[in-house]
Amino acid sequence: MTSPQSAPHDLPWSQAEWLNPPQDVATDGTDLLVTARSGSDFWRTTSYGFVRDDGHALLTGLPPGSAVEVGFRADFAELYDQAGALVRVDASTWIKAGLEMSDGHPQLGAVVTRGTSDWSLAPVPDWAGREVTVRVSRSGDAVTVRARREQEPWRMVRLAWLDPAAEARAGLFCCSPERGGLTVRFTRLATGPADTSLH
Repeated sequence: MTSPQSAPHDLPWSQAEWLNPPQDVATDGTDLLVTARSGSDFWRTTSYGFVRDDGHALLTGLPPGSAVEVGFRADFAELYDQAGALVRVDASTWIKAGLEMSDGHPQLGAVVTRGTSDWSLAPVPDWAGREVTVRVSRSGDAVTVRARREQEPWRMVRLAWLDPAAEARAGLFCCSPERGGLTVRFTRLATGPADTSLH
């Protein structure tokens, strides 16, 4: 997989808006430290039978032909600790992608929700404690999700359908479904043009 060809530009944290403000937000230099509320999550129905829409997300516009990148450090410890990028149209139409603790290791994955949620994961134990970037790119009827550890090559995570006419926002997210006290260090929020090709 080649790297996306478009160069994003950093967006000040203040130029994005919170969906479900977290328990605490602080800055450390240029980084944003976000502490999730206990029990926070994004999920709709499938297998578990519940709906959660109280995860924390700092969002900006994602019009067709644009992309958003989110950088963070993967310092997770407990089951279902998670962070990454969220694309959101409304409470029943969204995509979250990034890292999540499951089976004792960080997992790279995505949840695509159109009425009900699905979930896919792949273990990335060597990403623990490292800087991770998740990129969501919107073009035509698709959102392409890629991720990488530090400056390594991009890895394809998901290709998901999204209505070309939908008004969507995107940005960073974090959740802590099983505990309180998760603090995620976000290092970057960037926007730019969509990737020029899938491969």
